[in-house]
Amino acid sequence: MSTENEGNTVPPAPSAPPVPVDTPAASSHPAAPQGGPSAPPPPDAPPHVPGAHGEAGAPAPHVHGSPAPQVHGSPADGSWPPPSPAAPAYGDGGAEGSGWGAAYQQHQPAPKPGGRRGGLIAAVLVAALVAGGLGGGLGYTLARNDDSSSTTVSASDNGASQIKRDPNSVAGVAGKALPSTVTIEAEGTGGRGGTGTGFVFDTQGHIVTNNHVVAEAVDGGKLSATFPDGRKYDAEVVGHAQGYDVAVIRLKNAPSDLKPLALGDSDKVAVGDETIAIGAPFGLSNTVTTGIISAKNRPVASSDGGSDSKASYMSALQTDASINPGNSGGPLLDARGAVIGINSAIQSSSSGGLGGAGQSGSIGLGFAIPINQAKYVAQQLIKTGKPVYAKIGASVSLQDTTNGAKITDQGVSGSAPVEPGGPAADAGLKPGDVIIKLDDRVIDSGPTLIGEIWTHKPGDKVTVTYKRDGKERTTDLTLGSRVGDS
Repeated sequence: MSTENEGNTVPPAPSAPPVPVDTPAASSHPAAPQGGPSAPPPPDAPPHVPGAHGEAGAPAPHVHGSPAPQVHGSPADGSWPPPSPAAPAYGDGGAEGSGWGAAYQQHQPAPKPGGRRGGLIAAVLVAALVAGGLGGGLGYTLARNDDSSSTTVSASDNGASQIKRDPNSVAGVAGKALPSTVTIEAEGTGGRGGTGTGFVFDTQGHIVTNNHVVAEAVDGGKLSATFPDGRKYDAEVVGHAQGYDVAVIRLKNAPSDLKPLALGDSDKVAVGDETIAIGAPFGLSNTVTTGIISAKNRPVASSDGGSDSKASYMSALQTDASINPGNSGGPLLDARGAVIGINSAIQSSSSGGLGGAGQSGSIGLGFAIPINQAKYVAQQLIKTGKPVYAKIGASVSLQDTTNGAKITDQGVSGSAPVEPGGPAADAGLKPGDVIIKLDDRVIDSGPTLIGEIWTHKPGDKVTVTYKRDGKERTTDLTLGSRVGDS
């Protein structure tokens, strides 16, 4: 959504104040010769320029239509997390944009009464003209006689009409990636909507973005995607995964010149690697920011904070590249220009740092869904329209803890805490067991376990380390699957 400038009608500039005419009796200065230059009136006072109100265009990243149980202390099926814990705000904000640009008015001082103003102005004007002519003549003479006197240096372009930038520089990477990114506008049937970002996934017109960017348009809403060159296309949702916070849309009448962004390997990313983020922060499309990978495998449960929404879980790439409302769904690139993640959430300093009613801004803590996971999800959505989640078949507590993920005594909605015949049951896990590691990853809570499980595919074999009656044990487990968000 483009930024609109709104304001009141600009009033006409006031006319210049009249210049008093001296008379011989009122002035001791001689009158200007007949036919000589007369003093021009003072310049008009600049008109009032009303403050521009910027409509940011970065909407609420709400996820609707998914009832959720109480967050803290409630059990969660390891295959599908239930409720939204306190969580970082989605990367596209969550509130209406605020205005920007303050009104500015410059007032011209009123002329002082008196009979000598005209003569003074004329005298200053003549002096200025004389000085200007003298200075110009001397400058020309000096330049003609001594060209070496200049201390300025101009860079030579060697005849090139444009500066050639290193393709591996930030400018080079951004210039190549920008044409394959889009600004997405989603509007629900009730008129509510928002702005986010996406990127070209294949030549068939599929665009990958966040689920919360397009959630409003899923059931009969409007959806469009605009490229940096101004081309705008209507689009439709192919599939969306609320738990992964990944969605795929398809352009209607997609152009034939689409260039998908190259996908990297998020498993090979290292802390300290350079990052480049592209998006539409606060509605400002095609914005590029840079940073580094500041952490890996960061457990993040993000949501809009609504009581009727479920959380999205990820084992995220953390970056300090500036990510703001409207960046959601945009690509996080490595230094070569390959996509390593999908920008999805930010940590906010408002309301305790987790969501809140006010619109948040970057404090240098942004989170991206690793592209290896997002690629798998996107391919499933294109193929079947539905997400497929890996699961262990056990309900775990979502309480804030650092002790591990405890299998609850009660399942969700009266179901068994350990699914009979499911992966956890086959591995010998029981209610009360506390899972502390999945393979070599430390598990400190239920949300961390869920996010880590979802980095795997159904059928993957993992080693679970858990505590029972104070004793540490291990067991092997083959992950099951669950289709859909319901």
